[in-house]
Formats: sequence, structure tokens, C-alpha cells
Amino acid sequence: MSPPRLTAELALLDIEGTTSATGAVQGTLFPYARARLGPWVREHGDDPEVRRIIDEARSLLGDVDAPVERVVATLTQWSDDDRKAAPLKALQGLIWAAGFAAGELTSQLFDDVAPALRRWHRAGVRLAVFSSGSTRAQRAWFAATPAGDLTSLFDGYFDIDSAGPKRDPAAYLRIAADLAVAPQRAVFVSDVSAELDAAAAAGFSTVAVLRPGEPHHDAGGHRCVTSFTEMAIDAA
Repeated sequence: MSPPRLTAELALLDIEGTTSATGAVQGTLFPYARARLGPWVREHGDDPEVRRIIDEARSLLGDVDAPVERVVATLTQWSDDDRKAAPLKALQGLIWAAGFAAGELTSQLFDDVAPALRRWHRAGVRLAVFSSGSTRAQRAWFAATPAGDLTSLFDGYFDIDSAGPKRDPAAYLRIAADLAVAPQRAVFVSDVSAELDAAAAAGFSTVAVLRPGEPHHDAGGHRCVTSFTEMAIDAA
């Protein structure tokens, strides 16, 4: 199949395995947050956002009176299981944002990503992110890249709390509506075929990015590249 050349108003991007190595997220960010889940909840328990996270976790547990220690234990187990639970992702985002601000964390991008993002942005293509990680974490990640602060390139950040599950077509329709873009004028770029299936069902164009050394190797019938240099996106 020839390298994709697409025309789109919006390019919606996954992070893990697509713009950044899975190992950089799972091997660095996850352990950093896991070690701080309990201390963070105890230290910031009076913060309205932390209280909201605790209450949401209690709701998922089915126990609105669950003690904080049970909530922390549950959040820790969800982290170990890599569960896409909104309260866990929100708490991880708070911890990661603080880590980036303190200079204890730095992000990572594949070498082909920043030049492509800048190229597409200059061409008039709008850019947005859709990741299971919280929108706070997404902004912190793209603000601290080796290529500099890239947040000005993006028109939006979406997570499972603001858009919905990444394998649900309705999530992509919500994102398109939020950005006032027709789904048929948007392309979703990811390494997970089930997510691409959902985006396609919502009317998006799709490109699978299957990079060497990454865990996903099934394009699922979607157009496929191994690097952002292999595809072109022109403004619609």
C-alpha cells in the first residue's frame, strides 16, 4: 500500500506508541505516579479536585463511605492493572504535572513527530490529542518535549473523562462536535486497531502507526505507516 496522503481539517493524535514510546510512559510515568498516589491523596485531601477524584473512585467501588486507605489501595491496584479508570487518570495527571513543573520528569517524542506536527500546523491542519491519560497530563507532556513546548500547536486535548472510551465511536463524535469539525474532515492516528475501528465508525479517516519495537503490530485493515515521515496531511 502506498504511503498515505490525506486531506483533513483536523489530525487527532494518540500518544502512547504513536507520538511517544510506550516504554517512556509505562516505564517512567506510571512508576513515578504509583509511588506518590497515597502521599498525594493524604497531603492534598482538602483540594477540591482531589476530593472529586476520591468521590468518583468511591462511586466506582460502589461504596460512597469507603475510607481513604481503601480508595488509595484501589487506585494503586488500578495502576498496576493499567486500568483506564477516570479517577486514576485524573490523579496521575495531577502528580505528573507537578513532576514536570518540578523538573523531575521530562517527556519523550519519536524524532519524526515534532517536525511533522509543525509541518502540518503550518499547512493549516488543526491538531488535537486523544489519550487515556488526563488532559492535564497531555498538556504537561507536550510542554516539556526535547523539541520544546509544543502546546501552542494543539487546538484541543481530550481524555476518557471529557470524550469517553477510546474504543467507542461516540467519543470521536464528541471530539468532532467540540472542535466544530465534520468527522469526514478529520483523521485519527493511533497504534491500536480497535481505537482506529471506533474512529472509522464515527466517520474519521484513519492511519495506523506501527513502529518497530512497539507492542502493537496489527493495522486491522487501516492504512499503515511506521513513521510520521511516511504520511502527508494537507489542510482540507
